[in-house]
Amino acid sequence: MKKALIICYYWPPAGGPGVQRWLKFVSYLRDFEIEPIVYVPQNPSYPLLDENLVTEIPEGITILKHPIKEPYKFAAFFFKSKTRQISSGIISKESPSVIEKLMLFIRGNLFVPDARVGWVAPSVTFLKDYLLTHKVDCIITSGPPHSLHLIGLSLQKQTKLPWIADFRDPWTTIHYHKSLRLTRASALKHKKLESLVLNKADHILVTSPSTKKECSLLTQQPITLITNGFDPIKEVVASLDKKFSIAHIGSLLTERNPLILWEVLSEIALDNQDFASDLEITLAGAVSHEVLASIALFGLTNNTTLKGYVSHSAAINLQHSAQILLLLEMDSPQTKAIIPGKLFEYLQARRPIIALGPQGSDVKDILELTASGYYITPTQKDSLHKQILVYYRAYKNAGLSVPCGDISAFTRKSLTKKLAGVINSVVNT
Repeated sequence: MKKALIICYYWPPAGGPGVQRWLKFVSYLRDFEIEPIVYVPQNPSYPLLDENLVTEIPEGITILKHPIKEPYKFAAFFFKSKTRQISSGIISKESPSVIEKLMLFIRGNLFVPDARVGWVAPSVTFLKDYLLTHKVDCIITSGPPHSLHLIGLSLQKQTKLPWIADFRDPWTTIHYHKSLRLTRASALKHKKLESLVLNKADHILVTSPSTKKECSLLTQQPITLITNGFDPIKEVVASLDKKFSIAHIGSLLTERNPLILWEVLSEIALDNQDFASDLEITLAGAVSHEVLASIALFGLTNNTTLKGYVSHSAAINLQHSAQILLLLEMDSPQTKAIIPGKLFEYLQARRPIIALGPQGSDVKDILELTASGYYITPTQKDSLHKQILVYYRAYKNAGLSVPCGDISAFTRKSLTKKLAGVINSVVNT
């Protein structure tokens, strides 16, 4: 059985989407004759916690841990709320405070590529010592945080082991990169490190076709697309909502604020009293103040239920009980490569999906492939208005549902089989 050393930052009890990808890969790799060895921080500062995920860690897995010095912990001592917001990705777009501007400048320029870069050197020392007495066949790093790729880069150079770099999100083209107030020197350093990782890694993994296309312009190394996915659920205890519920699961940041949606829902509610009574907007996860202000502006506060952060199991139940599932992304060319992990769990819920985001998004192709919903850009107000009314009439009549398209390619086990093929290819080369 081959052994793979997997270097991650996000690991249970971390909550949120970042932990799911490799937790699930680790859960299935043994089925394909690969033994995972996981390396994670001993004392991380996670913005979200989900203790329930600890129970999903497979029995008998070797988990290595080493201390990490977290700048966010120090900053939180003085600016707790702002630190939590920034570490969660919540950045005030319209009017960031002086404190937020300063923290973003420090984050972007003193910690390149990210705030976990201080963990690189001690991790390399720790893992090099471990590898002297424990045989592994390859190294895998997962980012963001992209500083973890620098661990793989150094270990590859010193041990000559094959190295796979997994990009869950893009590096310099991610939408928030421009918000970091980078100096020219820092921006160039990011580019240099990104190029170094892409050209030194033996194999690159990406989660979307657009990211694969972007990376292929920067490297000749092999690149494999392995999206995120879902675990089939045999039994779901949740029952369908009685209300005409539109649910968004996950953080709803200012830059994703769907003004066109609030406007359309408000207009329909003004024209149709039944719709106004039936409508329920369910938001689970962190919601920015700007989003809440917009909901109030359009008179939808009384129709809105804020769940706050919920466990992964509770999120699954919400997905299955909602009449409509909402997928939102900011309208920017930089986000067309982002395929949120929750999309695949949405697919499994078999509820209609309305997705709003930029022109040319990879999300649209998946929705069309699986016949699971509609993709609408922020300029298509009439199309959104029409589709919501179509769904509402179906809800009032025979009931709202979607065709049962084929989603088997997105099961976690199918995706892990693809990963195992990549691991075997780099080990056998």
